[in-house]
Amino acid sequence: MAHRGAAPVLLALLLSGCATYPDITQSRSPCRMEPGGWCSFIREAAVESYPYVLASTEAYQGDDDTYGDVSPVLRRLERLPIDEDDADKGFDYQVFDQFAGLGRNRRVVARVIAFRGTDFDGATDIWFGTVKDDQIDIALRYFAAEKARWGDDVPWIVTGHSLGGALATEVSIQHPGVKAYMFNVSPFYRGDSMANDTYRTVINERGEALRQFRKFYASPAADTFVVNCDPEASSLTKHKIRRLSDCITWIAAYDDPRAHQIVQRYKIRKPPVECGPDDKPHPGVGVPVTEPCVHVARRDDNKSNDATQ
Repeated sequence: MAHRGAAPVLLALLLSGCATYPDITQSRSPCRMEPGGWCSFIREAAVESYPYVLASTEAYQGDDDTYGDVSPVLRRLERLPIDEDDADKGFDYQVFDQFAGLGRNRRVVARVIAFRGTDFDGATDIWFGTVKDDQIDIALRYFAAEKARWGDDVPWIVTGHSLGGALATEVSIQHPGVKAYMFNVSPFYRGDSMANDTYRTVINERGEALRQFRKFYASPAADTFVVNCDPEASSLTKHKIRRLSDCITWIAAYDDPRAHQIVQRYKIRKPPVECGPDDKPHPGVGVPVTEPCVHVARRDDNKSNDATQ
């Protein structure tokens, strides 16, 4: 269904954005003797999901905050040309091969479609993707076309951020067995949220802009994780895909050497909530934890948030 009452609510909620602070478990890091203070279930979710948050970031081709080279995890393929009418409605996507292994053991394990979402920088996506649902039909059409073009030699996975996450949700509803990974996901979709629900994973930043809508519109059924990477950021800043992608990739790099390559290549900085100075280097995979890492809600400018101080 179309969401024609969403536009004024969206505007009001976005204008009221303010800094948010974590609950006690996030701010005091119950897993402080684990790498980076991140609990194992969060690290496992990050390892599983970081290829798709990278792809979701790369769906914003033409923006300033994409990565570019996301090898050896992903290789971007040439997608089908987008009809002018579809592009005018803000629709875009990218296609990737996903790889596992290194060297001679490197092989394609999935084909990924990442739908472009919105960082609230323009009205087109909000109108055609949120208030109306034109982009859902478009996304379903292009997914079917790419699937017919490339075949089923490897599994298909869909992903997206914000509106792109809603499009990925709809594809997963309509195509049983297709996995979907969504980030700061929009709740504006129209299918049965329970359809194919065990094949969906959501990671949201705590306090990001779309959280208000999830009070009024049902989020898609999925395994859902909430991370609190930057407690002092505004709700709009928290919504940005590159910041969330950097955070998830940083967390994954404690257990995945390929994620650590991305962290090193792009000099990704630690999430502000994590202990240590702002320029703390990532220790990599398998480094023993010798002292507690306590997450904090608010940084004291005169101190590091290192637990040892």
